[in-house]
Amino acid sequence: MDDRELLELAAKAVDLQWMSFGDNGAWIAGRETLWNPLTDDGDALRLANKLRMRIEHHVRHPFVAVFAGKDFDAVKAEEPHEVDVDAATRRAIVRAAAEIGRAM
Repeated sequence: MDDRELLELAAKAVDLQWMSFGDNGAWIAGRETLWNPLTDDGDALRLANKLRMRIEHHVRHPFVAVFAGKDFDAVKAEEPHEVDVDAATRRAIVRAAAEIGRAM
């Protein structure tokens, strides 16, 4: 799944009205700036909060896991973070949200 599809499905999961895809994110109805939780920490945190996600960073293995859904077991996304833990966390959040959006 490419970034555009991830963002479209993640927006659907939180009922954001998708308008178009720009060079650096998505234009969402009612927003004056691009929405891109893949690159923006604030957008990613708001997405995770809205979907009540649980985020776990593993000490022994370089990956982050995101859990969502009833009892945090319906959706799970893992992302390795050898270099950039913040980018991996944002991507895992968006991947989990996209799975929720796909199921809607």
